[in-house]
Amino acid sequence: MTVNWEKKGTNDGVLTFEISEEKIKEGLDTAFNKVKSTISVPGFRKGKVPRTIFNKQYGEEALYEDALNAVLPEAYDAAVVEAGLDPVSQPKIDVKSMEKGEPWVIEAEVTVKPEVELGEYKGLTVEKQDREVTDEDVEKNIEEKRAAQAELVLKEDAAVNGDTVVIDYEGFKDGVVFEGGKGENHSLELGSNSFIPGFEEKLVGVKAGDELDVDLTFPEDYHAEDLKGAAVTFKVKVHEVKAKELPKLDDEFAKDVDEEVETLAELKEKIKTELTEAKTTAADEAIEEAAIRQAVDNAKIEDLPWAMVHDEVHRQMDVFLNDMKRQGVEPEMYYQITGTTEKDLHKQMESDADLRTRTNLVLEAIVEAEKFETSEEEVNAEINNLGEQYGMDEKAVRAALTPEMLKHDISMKKAIDLITETAKEK
Repeated sequence: MTVNWEKKGTNDGVLTFEISEEKIKEGLDTAFNKVKSTISVPGFRKGKVPRTIFNKQYGEEALYEDALNAVLPEAYDAAVVEAGLDPVSQPKIDVKSMEKGEPWVIEAEVTVKPEVELGEYKGLTVEKQDREVTDEDVEKNIEEKRAAQAELVLKEDAAVNGDTVVIDYEGFKDGVVFEGGKGENHSLELGSNSFIPGFEEKLVGVKAGDELDVDLTFPEDYHAEDLKGAAVTFKVKVHEVKAKELPKLDDEFAKDVDEEVETLAELKEKIKTELTEAKTTAADEAIEEAAIRQAVDNAKIEDLPWAMVHDEVHRQMDVFLNDMKRQGVEPEMYYQITGTTEKDLHKQMESDADLRTRTNLVLEAIVEAEKFETSEEEVNAEINNLGEQYGMDEKAVRAALTPEMLKHDISMKKAIDLITETAKEK
């Protein structure tokens, strides 16, 4: 095969290649077999027209388009391999010559993966991460658990932040009740910031039986157009004031919180272990993110192809929506629940698609530079890990992911490990 690659830009060029007469003949045979059952020629039953009769009546050129469609994909792939290219998008094909008895000449406008000039990626210095869990951290967690098990009890004293008031309220704008501004026996925790700004603050100090007017101004960014920046008055009646009563901090509380422990001391020890694990994981993730970002920033990539960024956006959308499906949420349901559209999700994924694409390119360049290889044992282990993670059997994993995809992912993880494990905290 005659192949020529002419670079036109940083990542673009024209690939010119020929399709041999032998391959053209195979394509013509395929095209003829495809159409012969639809041809009516006097004296012949459908599907029984000899090739010579067809060529005489219609001309062999009538098969060229179908023949080209049959042989072009394989010919293009072979030309890409021979030219040593790594395309990142579909080519734009231009047929230059389809002369009878000669090889067909094809031009393809191709965008290829950009070159990566690696900078430092080993022994990078990153900010030191805090992994220590203090007694104060444990006590804070204990208090959060106490608050979660607190009971609300009636109180006669004035309401303070953290108390819950049970109220009726009705909102007026210019003396007229507005839609959605009324509630009865509504439980509101003061300080929760779950109501319009300023409303909860004006209920601090009320007692059961109080009635009052609360004057407020709606925020300028309020979702209801007719209430944006509007001055309103809420007429409020307080039915009850309730305070949180925390459970006693003892062994019984510990057993209520966690049935695997018998004493408060055991609960605290378990919480410390869990917090330590969580903090260590967070620290490791922070170091990994910082080191990889530094390796990406140290590398040089000119003119990142738009097609690669576009593909990354859609890949992330597919990953996200597939995760939703595994949780029983179909895409249409997700959009309905969140009040968003596919276009909104696309825009959301665009925000860091450029960085993700650059990161992938740098990691792939490190894999090549370090000559990482992946064994069959590693592939099998990855299949088992994925099966356990997603509740799939081995056959299902192998059907979803090719060996090449698995080897690529494993080698990328090796590059990440190299960057992270050689990074130094300072």
